[in-house]
Amino acid sequence: MKTLLIGEYREGKLLESTYELLGFASQLGAETAFLLVANEFQLPAYDGMLYLADVDICGEYNPDLHKKLVLDAVKRENPDYIVFLHSSYGWDLAPRVAASLKVAQISEIIAIVPGGFEVGSCNAKMRRTVKPNGTKAVLTIQAGAFPSERTGTSPKVQKLTAESTGALEFLGYEAAEKKDVDLGKAEVIVSAGRGIGKKDNVPVIAALAKALGGEVGASRPVVDAGWVEHSHQVGTTGQTVSPKLYVACGISGAIQHLAGMKKSDFIIAINKDKDAPIGEVADVLVVADVLQFVPALTQKLQNV
Repeated sequence: MKTLLIGEYREGKLLESTYELLGFASQLGAETAFLLVANEFQLPAYDGMLYLADVDICGEYNPDLHKKLVLDAVKRENPDYIVFLHSSYGWDLAPRVAASLKVAQISEIIAIVPGGFEVGSCNAKMRRTVKPNGTKAVLTIQAGAFPSERTGTSPKVQKLTAESTGALEFLGYEAAEKKDVDLGKAEVIVSAGRGIGKKDNVPVIAALAKALGGEVGASRPVVDAGWVEHSHQVGTTGQTVSPKLYVACGISGAIQHLAGMKKSDFIIAINKDKDAPIGEVADVLVVADVLQFVPALTQKLQNV
């Protein structure tokens, strides 16, 4: 089995998430080849075949031109799977490639399971296993679902070129709206999940965050319910964080949330359900009622 991995390069830098493609391929047990539109001085830590297109010529994103580059690499490698990150780049380019090759696309893969690939459904409340009928498919993988891997330092580089007169032109990046809190810089985050019960209980979580000298985070259900502002949301549709300490209060651990915080140095999860998925990534799982345990812990910290 062979995979063609499509790396990402943005604003002059190779994205760290590119290495998650190698983690996916490793779990799949597949041979790999890479395609990257980048600067030749910003190559990935990889020891296989790397098809490299000059970013100064091809641009950081040009859908028609980049599609041609992918199709060229596919013709040379004949991979079983063409794998993108589930990002704005992957969202736009993957279906173009799938349509050109007339093959299936499976989006937002969160795990490799017997019989196929696991993806979320029903707003991530359920999971299902899917498998392409054909021998070739285009895949996108959920950010944070697979570990980052490096396989070397010196890829075998083969340069690619392509020409395009497409109707779309990449103009640049627009800065996101400024948030009232930057969780990406916080060393301690205490996050509220649906398990806290109601909006009136958010101050209980905020008190613990204050006692620890940290910031308040939240899962998507809490934000969707209007209990906490979106700027505090952790996950793939919120902020990706890596604090020294992450305390998850009443959060079950949907893959979208885990992807946003699993790189934290130390994770404490407080949940009544000992089998909650977040326990798989937590360093410490406290099986307790959040509304009983958190106030007691806060009081203890305040008295230290």
